[in-house]
Amino acid sequence: MPAIHGYHAHIYFDVKEAEKAETLCKAAGEKFPLRVGIMHLQPVGPHPRGSCQLAFKNSLMGDMLPWLIENRNGLTILLHTLTGDDYLDHTDNAFWLGTAEPLNLDGL
Repeated sequence: MPAIHGYHAHIYFDVKEAEKAETLCKAAGEKFPLRVGIMHLQPVGPHPRGSCQLAFKNSLMGDMLPWLIENRNGLTILLHTLTGDDYLDHTDNAFWLGTAEPLNLDGL
């Protein structure tokens, strides 16, 4: 397996959950030294619905995972590695908090 260079957590939401997702992403950005991405209201890339990306270093994984579990407030989150192999990162090297959703893997 290639080296893991960091992680992405994609917070998924529908229109009615957008405020809840924005609150979660903002809180993560205030608590941890990570990058909070744009709130995409429509599907982007492989993601099946609205999402916001949290990008963080390996050293934060031990703190981020339990924090996301405790604070996701019913939102679905895709958490995956960053190895340089986008397909494997979004499939074999990924896990879900909440119900897994089908990804559009054609472009990976």
